[in-house]
Amino acid sequence: MSQHHSKKHYCALTNSSNQRWLWLRHASYRLPSRMFRSIAPTAVVIIIFCLCTKWSSRAEESWINTSPVTQNIPCCTSTSGVLASGKQIILNGRTLPGAWLQERGTDGRVKTFLSDGALRQIVGVDFLSSNSAASQPIEWFSSNQKPSVLATRLLQGHRYMDITDFTQTVGWVLQANGNLMAIATPKAQIKNIRQSQQSIATPRKLPGVSLPPFHSARIVLDLDRPSPWQVSPGGTITSETEAESTAPPNREWVVALDAIADAALSQRYAPSTSATPENPHGGKVDRSIVRKLEVVNNRTIISLSVPFGMAPQIMTLANPNRLVIDLRPDALVQRDINWATGLRWRQQFVTLGTERFPVVWLDINPRQSGLRLQPIGTDTTSQTGTAPLIQMAEQSSAVAAINAGYFNRNNRLPLGAIRRGGQWLSGPILNRGAIAWNDSGEFYFGRLTLEETLIIDNNQKLPILFLNSGYVQSGIARYTNTWGTSYTPLTDNEIIVIVQQNRVTNQLPGGKAGETTFTIPQDGYLLTLRAYLGASQLPIGTPVSITSTTNSPNFNRYPHIMGAGPLLVQNNQIVLDAAGEKFSPAFSRQKAARSGICTTASGSVIIAAVHNRAGGLGPTLAEHAQLMKNIGCVNALNLDGGSSTGLYLGGQLLDRSSNTAARVHNGIGVFLEQE
Repeated sequence: MSQHHSKKHYCALTNSSNQRWLWLRHASYRLPSRMFRSIAPTAVVIIIFCLCTKWSSRAEESWINTSPVTQNIPCCTSTSGVLASGKQIILNGRTLPGAWLQERGTDGRVKTFLSDGALRQIVGVDFLSSNSAASQPIEWFSSNQKPSVLATRLLQGHRYMDITDFTQTVGWVLQANGNLMAIATPKAQIKNIRQSQQSIATPRKLPGVSLPPFHSARIVLDLDRPSPWQVSPGGTITSETEAESTAPPNREWVVALDAIADAALSQRYAPSTSATPENPHGGKVDRSIVRKLEVVNNRTIISLSVPFGMAPQIMTLANPNRLVIDLRPDALVQRDINWATGLRWRQQFVTLGTERFPVVWLDINPRQSGLRLQPIGTDTTSQTGTAPLIQMAEQSSAVAAINAGYFNRNNRLPLGAIRRGGQWLSGPILNRGAIAWNDSGEFYFGRLTLEETLIIDNNQKLPILFLNSGYVQSGIARYTNTWGTSYTPLTDNEIIVIVQQNRVTNQLPGGKAGETTFTIPQDGYLLTLRAYLGASQLPIGTPVSITSTTNSPNFNRYPHIMGAGPLLVQNNQIVLDAAGEKFSPAFSRQKAARSGICTTASGSVIIAAVHNRAGGLGPTLAEHAQLMKNIGCVNALNLDGGSSTGLYLGGQLLDRSSNTAARVHNGIGVFLEQE
């Protein structure tokens, strides 16, 4: 990969058009570095935090802080030697989520570390491909020939980078106080904005949709010095002239810099009734791309109108300092980063015929000492609830994670198999595909059914259809205390049978759905009879027993199971049978974002996310199966997708902006412990 291409920053395409982006308009401040050199450290703390408090009181309530719950579960390297740490960063007066820590080095200096997620998302630092887990080459307004290299370390689910020397080089001033790290960067100015467009081939047409001619657009911002920058997608953009068009609407993307645009630039891009106002530097101002530019509290916010099927690809250049925004249908940048021993972050376009799909994946060695996979959820005491994948991963101290099984988005209950440590948190449904594994790095893929039988007097056998499931059908379902402390009927007129110490102790009417809560006994379970006429077979005092096995029996050997489906690849052959797993034809044909998990011939595990193809929509199930096979999978399972798709690593989503990802019920977490 050339150095030029490795420097670019990928902004993932998203297809969740109904989720509006909430833009952060918190105020910013600047403190001259001379002030910090001339006053005592205590005074610095007072000045910074007084200013932060002042600006915060004036800020609009538009930033949603999704900082996860801090966990005390140790992960990765020891915390010994850490002087201070926290999960919030104050960048030029704006409080943002981001992990940091300080420790004293062997030379006696205090060293400051930021998580790689904070560096990417808050500052705009880009990571280049690398083979060493102990160091990370970066690009941020730096030389093409000699990128900066930061030392790394793993701690409590994050990969931290030593920015001590880097911040001195770029002139940042740092001050820690409690769990907050304040960063003040030198004042920067945007001196000019240049635009150009070039026609490119129109992507494959969608049925019934007319697409306008495609142009690759380039926007260059000339800066007097490096500046932190952020980018995020917004909602769809519609206008009266587009109301009758069959073309998909444009999407807003917002680029913000901690720099002040020259007054002439602000005037050039001020709201105007003219579609192409005069540009004092020559030519016209193209408002088809740059919708507006405004300076708010010492930050420049640029709103872009990006055509369907395209996304910004951003890179920074030095000498002179420039921020370059390319709008492209193939915005994904190839990466191959050795993130930790046994864990590699990869992303690239994968070709199927004439189509190119952006695939982001983690290649995991499950036999690596200290590395293990485990199902994760929102609450260890209940199977009800959803949360952002980032929050779910961090509260469980996973270093990496992917969304996994299906769930009911309305009642937030699971719809498929989840087994952790030998306990069924939720049983399988509809003979759908599942993956099973142990902590020794052994895996099994297949279609899964749980066969439970209730045995009563005279060896009479009654089938139990579902275990700890949000899926509803007529018959008997069973709920244990791994479901939670209580059960609330999911349908009207259920009959609740309480079993304690293998004997029926009570039988109660369930009433209307959602109204009455029934305690699940610690020494037993609940049976719920839905539209079932056999309640008379279970009078109080009846002794009962249960037999339980899986089909295929191979699943019985594994403590961890995650069900989703359909099964995509088995023994290096595509075995997709969506109808056989009771998925609808529309679901099979739908072009959407997809998540998947697989094993390779070398024994590694891949968790992968695929989003919109270049210039179009995401893959169908058949395309997803082929894509997984093309990246080396010999056994592969489709996971929940669409807005649920998310691939997490060290405090960040790799495949999409976090504000476009929906809340999910469960996931598969990757845990890494090192001595």
